[in-house]
Amino acid sequence: MRTIAEAFDSGKLLIPYICAGDPNLHTTAQIIKELDKLGAGIIEVGMPFSDPLADGPIIQAASQRALASGTTMPKIFEMLSEIKGLSAPIVLMGYINPIMKYGESSFVRDALACNVSGVLIPDLPFDEGKEFYDMCASEGLCPIYMVTPNTDDERLGQIGRVAKGFLYCVSLLGITGDARGPIDEIKSYMERVRTHTSVPLALGFGIDSPEKVKAVKPYVDGIVVGSAIVKIIAEKSALGEGAIKDEVSTFVSSFLRALREQ
Repeated sequence: MRTIAEAFDSGKLLIPYICAGDPNLHTTAQIIKELDKLGAGIIEVGMPFSDPLADGPIIQAASQRALASGTTMPKIFEMLSEIKGLSAPIVLMGYINPIMKYGESSFVRDALACNVSGVLIPDLPFDEGKEFYDMCASEGLCPIYMVTPNTDDERLGQIGRVAKGFLYCVSLLGITGDARGPIDEIKSYMERVRTHTSVPLALGFGIDSPEKVKAVKPYVDGIVVGSAIVKIIAEKSALGEGAIKDEVSTFVSSFLRALREQ
């Protein structure tokens, strides 16, 4: 498995997100392997939570389905530990409550044991979670921070100085799956963020078509697509694992082509 830095060394990345356990953990594992085979640069794996405040209705529903199917943190780690030979780094994305319940040091230890490379926690700002993030960094679990279009320059500087791996740049003021995204001022937004950090920039929220990928790719190092994939999983779940994997594969392939076109 490549490190996050090594992944970005290979060029602009597609970073797909899926919710662990939606519709079940076996299917999640098969989708992860398929995304890796297709050439996803980094794979974000969501840790389902009952109150995912940064997520829109599509990912909220996925979290509820995952929890209803019996998905727990230990089962997520067990699933990830059974996947061998991935090239793309895994980043766990979720909320601080389940991590606190699991135990912060236990979470870091067990994430590393199943080759997780990073963690992204939307409801734990870098300064409020300094002790946890310092522990992650010292143990080798890369903390990923988020910025938004209204993050001011002073705070961008503070975040940029401690950023590792990449910065997750939210494309708009809203929630995941917002059809408005990304904002028209992506170029100036990314230029402003780059003046405060040397790490790669990944853009997410509202990127739901190859056309949007083409529009923003000149300005970013990575593009996150989440709700659009999660929506496909929900729509095809009644048809079984094979249908889900095939449809996700077709969809993600179209994004990868858009990203790679000159």
